[in-house]
Amino acid sequence: MYRVWNFVTNYSLLLISGALIALVWANVNPHSYHDFVEFVIADHFFIGHAHIEDGHVVRTLTLHYLVNDVLMALFFAIAAKEVWEAIILENGSLRGKKALTPLIATLGGMIGPISVYLGLAMLLGPAKFGEVANGWAIPTATDIAFSYLVGRMVFGAGHPAVRFLLLLAIADDAGGLLILAIFYPSGDLAPEWLLLSLGAAVTVFLLFNWLPRRLDRGNQLRPNSTWVRQTLSFWPYAIAGALSWYGFQESGLHPALGLLPIVPTLPHADRAFGIFAEAEQYLTDLLNHTEHLLKHPVEVILFFFGLLNAGVEFSAISAPTWLVLSGLIIGKPAGILLFGWIAARPMGLGLPVGMRVVDLFVVGCVAAIGFTVALFVASVAFDPGPVQDAAKMGALFSFFAAVLALVAGKLAKVERQTV
Repeated sequence: MYRVWNFVTNYSLLLISGALIALVWANVNPHSYHDFVEFVIADHFFIGHAHIEDGHVVRTLTLHYLVNDVLMALFFAIAAKEVWEAIILENGSLRGKKALTPLIATLGGMIGPISVYLGLAMLLGPAKFGEVANGWAIPTATDIAFSYLVGRMVFGAGHPAVRFLLLLAIADDAGGLLILAIFYPSGDLAPEWLLLSLGAAVTVFLLFNWLPRRLDRGNQLRPNSTWVRQTLSFWPYAIAGALSWYGFQESGLHPALGLLPIVPTLPHADRAFGIFAEAEQYLTDLLNHTEHLLKHPVEVILFFFGLLNAGVEFSAISAPTWLVLSGLIIGKPAGILLFGWIAARPMGLGLPVGMRVVDLFVVGCVAAIGFTVALFVASVAFDPGPVQDAAKMGALFSFFAAVLALVAGKLAKVERQTV
């Protein structure tokens, strides 16, 4: 496996640092923390939280909106890039029979947490169920970076379960993006605005990807494609991305997903080395070039994401905390084990060479670390207040899944493979 340690470590340390600062700040001086989170950057702006004033819809840009709804679009773009390559490339990790077992296990890793969350919520009674039911998607999340770090600790870098875990996490990201788009709109739906996103994507693809390649047919020097690549670089796609993002905001879909239609339009290489792989720096296609340009900005963005979202008072711990945590640490391992076993044995799809059925349970424990995406879903599933804070605490507590994974690895007698 290619070196990914440095990037993932930086990603994790900055995110954890922001989250820890937020936790301390919110519990020492909650008033100043919330004033910071909701600091108004611009009022009556063209982007921001929508509200009615004098019969008109106006928007206010706060620091929280800037990070969660604008800048986090870059994080989801990187996630979408990995999903897109895994699907579209001939040797993509989510293509063919080899991907079926982790894909089916991923389905279990989403159905299991949803079932546990909603099942336990029903036991709380109809009134409480109605209050917390909308958080059902929070425990479906898997944090790729943290899961990868813990997976390496449990299995070692060379174990096939680590690759299986990465495939599962990528597929989980794809499912999470669909859930956000379909079930968690940010406002009243106005789907006609999606035509702006679609038009931006189609236009930038035709003019700056398809047309240069069309003109270069039969010419190995590819002068038109080279000129576009070297002279215009990513700027046409950045403009298209801004238009697409605005279309998502106005459509009512969550604007953090606004760059997703643009990602498939970028010229890409015919191979990929895997998520966060340093070896991809040697690929000169525009898609990989853009990802590496975004790498360090996204690290900083994730620091601020942790800072602005993890500030929860410990007094907020309540039923949603335990529902989210139960969905992750019970539903994830159980769902991945059950569905993975069904795929590998009754369906006859098998597991990677060197991976056992019991390893599926350990993988499920590792995948129960929801953190980043779980925090994000909690922030859109509930309005700001006690229920949202309690759900966020459950996402933060999912770090304890790392301890469970290490214990499960010992009990399952996992043999670490370093190469």
